[in-house]
Amino acid sequence: MTRLDSIALMASSRASAQEAKTLLEARYQFAAIEDAKMVLALGGDGFMLRTLHQMLEEGLPNLPVFGMNRGTVGFLMNDWRENDIEARLAAAKPIRITPLSMKVDTVGGKTVTRPAINEVSLLRETGRTAKIAITVAGRPAIEELVCDGVMVATPAGSTAYNLSAGGPILPLSANMLALTPISPFRPRRWPGAILPEDTSVRFDVIDPEDRPVAAVADQFEVREVRSVDVSLDPERKLTLLFDPDHALDERIALEQFATS
Repeated sequence: MTRLDSIALMASSRASAQEAKTLLEARYQFAAIEDAKMVLALGGDGFMLRTLHQMLEEGLPNLPVFGMNRGTVGFLMNDWRENDIEARLAAAKPIRITPLSMKVDTVGGKTVTRPAINEVSLLRETGRTAKIAITVAGRPAIEELVCDGVMVATPAGSTAYNLSAGGPILPLSANMLALTPISPFRPRRWPGAILPEDTSVRFDVIDPEDRPVAAVADQFEVREVRSVDVSLDPERKLTLLFDPDHALDERIALEQFATS
């Protein structure tokens, strides 16, 4: 059995990921997470996000992560192969990503802070449209956005919910954030904005009791919000590892030419 003394193995609960974990454990001896220098993660994009959030919020060591896709889309993952693990990890290209910080004040008087790797989104909770005022870099930008919601997305998240809402694809090297409306009604033709990454954005919900709005940082939701402050958190960088011919920055750039 080959020893991978510096690699910790993690897998999602999906049957395909557990089967892959069993195959790898039969061939390699992995390290405990506290002794590891990097993580090999088996699963899909959701599992990758959960792993990264464990590093940001739950005390999991902040280590470089090489993901192999045992889920569905696998945009944040490399291809699954059980062979040549050592060579692939040695040749892997590191990609540094910076999360957002979401600070929420609720109608009930609570303050909640959470990180987001892909996006922070505000979404209406009922059948009534949301009304949201937007402040950018401390200056009023939109007095009243009537919409289903609005989001701030990172370059890493720009090809996810942001893209499906009509937002722009941001190359990882762009050092920008996407501010994207979700089904805007007024201003009817506002397409959103691209902002420098060090720009803070504040959302104030108008009539939050009558038109309740939820705030979501990736997969973490806070309901009945009054205001949301979003900014980049440069002190909490994360590292993903990719095969050189499968790197995230190149895949994001090529998504601009996707036709299906």
